[in-house]
Amino acid sequence: MAGRKALFFDIDGTIWDIHNHIPESTRTAIRELRENGHLAFLNSGRTRAYIQNPDLLSLGFDGIVSGCGTMIEHDGKTIFYREIENAFLADTIRLIRSYGFRPILEGPEHLYFDDEDFADDFYGKKLKAEMGDRLRTIKGEWGNWNVSKFSCATDGADLEGCQKALAEDFDFMIHTSSVVEVVPKGFHKGTGIRKVCELIGMDIADTFAVGDSINDLGMLACAGTSIVMGNGADKAKAAADYVTASLHEDGIYKACRHFGLI
Repeated sequence: MAGRKALFFDIDGTIWDIHNHIPESTRTAIRELRENGHLAFLNSGRTRAYIQNPDLLSLGFDGIVSGCGTMIEHDGKTIFYREIENAFLADTIRLIRSYGFRPILEGPEHLYFDDEDFADDFYGKKLKAEMGDRLRTIKGEWGNWNVSKFSCATDGADLEGCQKALAEDFDFMIHTSSVVEVVPKGFHKGTGIRKVCELIGMDIADTFAVGDSINDLGMLACAGTSIVMGNGADKAKAAADYVTASLHEDGIYKACRHFGLI
């Protein structure tokens, strides 16, 4: 396939597995496609504070779209960032707590949650183990956050009521009945791709999105070509132009070969 392309890769379930293992074939594919003049971006729902793993970053990406399109880096520089204003965020935190939500605020440098909300929670323990001093408390930093989105534990919460209350300002990505991502209205991984194309002068027809889950649907719809991993969710596969092999069956490498990128 002639001409320079830009590929946007989800992380979890696409680049690496639940144990943060990256297949050697994925490393090879990303190296070779960049050697062939194509661009490789991470495109994640995670904000930048939670994209710090040295092994992941050593793959050599040309840029990172993080926080569901709320922050974009290219060639090591931040070229776009959409922060949630703190006074508005404080009101939002009070509101979502009234509906039973337990929030994790997400930004470029820190994540924030309160220990009492996640004392026995697996994900809370994982964040504590992995984030170190990049993890702060909501109460301890009250009004001084730097945040572009947030996620919530919603088990036992009034999800429908809260979603209606925030409908004018936020979009909800409901992963399960107990996990929800909340993003400023109109932002998702696909808007991140569009913004990259606008800022670096790329035709969106020359982009590829590679993902596996429902929070990839926005980028799958926006990219010129959409690829979903064989281990991906059925809804994601239904939205794909091409379903490749699973992560551990060289899915990224095979997809890049299929489209003549390597």
